[in-house]
Amino acid sequence: MELAMIGLGKMGANMATRLLRGGHHLVAFDLNEEAIQAAEAEGAAGARTLDEVAARLSAPRVVWVMVPAGHPTEQTVKNLADILSAGDIVIDGGNSNYKE
Repeated sequence: MELAMIGLGKMGANMATRLLRGGHHLVAFDLNEEAIQAAEAEGAAGARTLDEVAARLSAPRVVWVMVPAGHPTEQTVKNLADILSAGDIVIDGGNSNYKE
């Protein structure tokens, strides 16, 4: 499977590692460059922008968001909505109650 992990904190980084060990193709994004580099060292394709995340995935895209709940998750999902296409999938792992 091909997917992206947005947010490489403690939970996101551990999930990214498990996905890579399971043989999945993973695009990894975080605001912290060191977190991206750590994911790349594990075998992920690093992305420095959400636009780059979308460009590195084949349609239909699967994007897993693992950023803190609340505003960070809501803003990330809004930004992804502007970038992704109909049929793409966003998995919200931020325990958020998203409303528009």
